[in-house]
Amino acid sequence: MSVPAPAPVPAPAPSPSPSGAGGVDRSSVRVGALVPLTRPGWVEAGRHLLAGLELAVAGVNDGGGIDGRQLELVVRDTAADPERAEAAVEELAGLGVVAVAGEYHSVVARAAAARADALGVPFLCSSAVLDALIEGPTPWVARVAPAQSHGWRIYGDFLLGAGRRRIAVATQPSVYWATGTRVLRDHLAPHGGTVVELDARTLGPEALCDALVEHGAHALLLLVGTPEPAVPIVRAVRGDRRLAELLIGAPAGQPEFAGWAAALGEDGAGIPFLRYLPERLGPLGERVGKELRERLGEAPSFVAYEGWDTVTVLAEALRSHGTDRAAVAASWPEVAVDGTRGPIRFSRQPGIDVWQWAWPPVQVVDRDPAQPGDLRILHAG
Repeated sequence: MSVPAPAPVPAPAPSPSPSGAGGVDRSSVRVGALVPLTRPGWVEAGRHLLAGLELAVAGVNDGGGIDGRQLELVVRDTAADPERAEAAVEELAGLGVVAVAGEYHSVVARAAAARADALGVPFLCSSAVLDALIEGPTPWVARVAPAQSHGWRIYGDFLLGAGRRRIAVATQPSVYWATGTRVLRDHLAPHGGTVVELDARTLGPEALCDALVEHGAHALLLLVGTPEPAVPIVRAVRGDRRLAELLIGAPAGQPEFAGWAAALGEDGAGIPFLRYLPERLGPLGERVGKELRERLGEAPSFVAYEGWDTVTVLAEALRSHGTDRAAVAASWPEVAVDGTRGPIRFSRQPGIDVWQWAWPPVQVVDRDPAQPGDLRILHAG
């Protein structure tokens, strides 16, 4: 899941995290972590991702580390900036990390994957879903998040099952949004579904409402950043009596985090989005979820579980294949671990040029209008 952020603003060059400061035990096994921790990145998602990564590292070290060596996480803030991510991968490679992990925003992960591939550094992507994470097959990149085409087709099935065939998308320029629109259009068309694009740059919230009425839309999907312009759009649609029967959806997961409910209250409920969790977590997922909640001070999102699973995969690869970068990359098709959301193994999937977990569980959920703090499962794939 990976909502594109607004255009990056200038940011200072990334500085070492405490784990990368001087005096560190150089016998540790170092893993780089790419996380959006400052705006215009989606900071809530970054905080959850980092919590999962750090919790898993602590667990590995409590269990003896990697053959007696401590696992060390070297964190870099991408701030949703592809160039900053590329520079971070360069720096981390120079620091001797055995692999790079993480990232949430798809366009940022794509830049990081290309640089890691060029440098021969294994990159295990945690959350970004863009199918074309890299151009051309690579042995260096693997991913624990589902591909966008997989998850968004499931969302399309949900729309069809709900009788919503005339779909409008409020969108902004981004390869991620454009790809999602194409996936939905191709999936819905054989069933009589249509997709019309409404440019959120040129249409204000009220004009967007007029366009929805004109097109007779059954659903509006928010393929835009949050809080702007997603929150004003939701408020406008909720306040327009002509659109009382319109379904608002957010396949990229904007309502997943507490900030959405805080910004919109009851208006933010009843907006279906994609979440990558099973209907019920097993004992491992329950235990990790409890620890994540304590660390975050709130319910963990699926992004936090993705972070935990990422480090768990890497730890198994390092234990079984060693800490040489080429050996880690060679482990992708062989590694098998129990993750928080099910057994994780990687394979090659048609049209996807990275090693892919096929597939994490996928749900369509929303915030319960009766209890906006609770989530309801509407569809599973």
